[in-house]
Amino acid sequence: MSPRPDPQEIEAVLLGGEALYTRDEAVRRAGASPEFSARIWRALGFTTRDDDDPAFTESDVEALRITSRLLEEDILDEEAAVRMARAMGQTMARLAEWQTSILTTLSHKPETTTDESGISPLVELAKDLLPDIERLLLHIWRRQLAASAARTLAVMQNNDDAAPTYFPLVVGFADLVSFTTLSRELDEVELAEVVEGFEATAADIVASGGGRLIKTLGDEVLYVSNSSRGAAEIALQLADGVKTHVEVPDVRVGLAYGPVLALLGDVFGTTVNRSSRLTSFARPGTVLIDDALAAQLADDASFQVVAARPRHAHGLGQLQPYALRRSLDVSQSAGG
Repeated sequence: MSPRPDPQEIEAVLLGGEALYTRDEAVRRAGASPEFSARIWRALGFTTRDDDDPAFTESDVEALRITSRLLEEDILDEEAAVRMARAMGQTMARLAEWQTSILTTLSHKPETTTDESGISPLVELAKDLLPDIERLLLHIWRRQLAASAARTLAVMQNNDDAAPTYFPLVVGFADLVSFTTLSRELDEVELAEVVEGFEATAADIVASGGGRLIKTLGDEVLYVSNSSRGAAEIALQLADGVKTHVEVPDVRVGLAYGPVLALLGDVFGTTVNRSSRLTSFARPGTVLIDDALAAQLADDASFQVVAARPRHAHGLGQLQPYALRRSLDVSQSAGG
């Protein structure tokens, strides 16, 4: 049997060069301060390496040189640079794990062994894909950045009291009912298929409805929307439309409207908590919304908004939920 590929060889292939420099050498070549370099390295999520360990490549030095120049030219201050590094590091770490999982599935064949060069099929596949993946990543990042900037500007223009990170949104939670029971009935592969099917279908529904998927938590998804009508349509599709795409348990959804703190790609605040609590109150296959969103949808002929029994929510006080349904006229028209 051929030997397993050397991790250093894999790293050299993916990084485009061997690790040549120790930490001190990399810092010196980049013209950066040791303290700042250490902060950036930790923010990116990488393990601290020994001083004498040649663990840094030419590309590492260039990245640190670019970051240092941004500070020198006062484009970023140190705290902003560290926050930016942490955002990119955490995002790219999750993306890398996801992509490795996909590539491993593509490259895994029972009869496959390493070739004469000692490089595994996984690495060969990654090497072949790298140029195209890099171009796609840059394009998608620019697209997402443009969309994010446009959303933020629209919110601030339409709300005089809005701040860059604190503004009103519709927040939606959707979760799979009886997921704990399901996890005991299915094996790991079957459970993974259910979760992946739910997350993929939910992401498609949110995107097609003009919303933004914030995060997925296995049996739960969190999304936001600038549009009350759009958020409501997404919620109804999640509640009754997921089963038409993938075999999953019933889905229940909670929606709330109000100010949120948007930070590090996530959203926080009472509005988020209210949406989560409404989800826990909802019956399988239904959507519950709060009074603020109910008021916005009251005159929309596409929906029915019906007051439900008030509920007490710990930390939030008394909540007045409203059941959200499609208008009978719209439902009959769609059915006919």
